[in-house]
Amino acid sequence: MAPERGTASIVYIEDDEKLARLTARYLESHDIRVTLATEAREGIACVLRERPDVVLLDLMLPELDGFEVCQQLRARVDTPIIMVTARGEEADRVMGLEGGADDYIAKPFSARELLARIRAQARRARGLAGLASERRLVAGSLTIDPAARRATLGGAELSLTTYEFDLLHALAGRAGCVLTREQLVDLVRGSADEAFDRSIDVHISHLRKKLGDEPRSPRIIKTVRGIGYLFATDATSPT
Repeated sequence: MAPERGTASIVYIEDDEKLARLTARYLESHDIRVTLATEAREGIACVLRERPDVVLLDLMLPELDGFEVCQQLRARVDTPIIMVTARGEEADRVMGLEGGADDYIAKPFSARELLARIRAQARRARGLAGLASERRLVAGSLTIDPAARRATLGGAELSLTTYEFDLLHALAGRAGCVLTREQLVDLVRGSADEAFDRSIDVHISHLRKKLGDEPRSPRIIKTVRGIGYLFATDATSPT
């Protein structure tokens, strides 16, 4: 059952029990319902059973690491995943995004920042993120319905993460306009502070694959070298 507006539920997969309890206590004091799991397989089972708004996933887990857990979850659910790790290098952030994570925060993190990120992901997952337009967009055989948060290609529904859906909607809603990576992060996430080049590139790569867009010569989402991306179509129209 979906949580009430203003609250959110998460599954927090973290083997450091002390950190997990402290973080959970803070989040629960701000109306976030937290289910803790200290092992990877237990965490996967909790996500599939609880169907939370957001998954908070530690990278350095025993048994299976966070990358593998993320990939297993992404193959079965589209729940937003925030990767948490002590590593702060860009390569690790990119690897997490390539594995299907929607966001990334490095330890030691600010509890207030973590809360804000969880709330933002939960709003997007429930369609409350304030997209630029609630009207359907049609671009050839691609249809984007923001109200239902569905995108179809040739009548078949696309399996998109919440971040991918919002990114596609931001691009398609401004078809013909070149958007920088910083603008895209600002449109999709609400803040450009955490923008870094490769994060948007990874999500664009995922979108192209799902749209059947040839990566070497894309027809739908074009790269404007040195600037950003352009959703190119002559058929985009709101309905």
